[in-house]
Amino acid sequence: MSAAAPDAAGAAAFPWDRAMRAALALGLAPAEFWRLAPRELAALLEAHAPERLGHPGRAALDALMQRFPDGG
Repeated sequence: MSAAAPDAAGAAAFPWDRAMRAALALGLAPAEFWRLAPRELAALLEAHAPERLGHPGRAALDALMQRFPDGG
């Protein structure tokens, strides 16, 4: 989730709209979402979040290039 705009004290507000959209996308009903404890919500979203793999290293890139050579 991205950071929400800070409030008057400079603390970021929790992005409830994004959290609810993510939970609904996972099939939770709104009532189920609102019954979740913050830790339960965090665990649910973390378990279903795509991994951030970053960029492939040189070895991974070389392996991909061998597996899928250009057809030119």
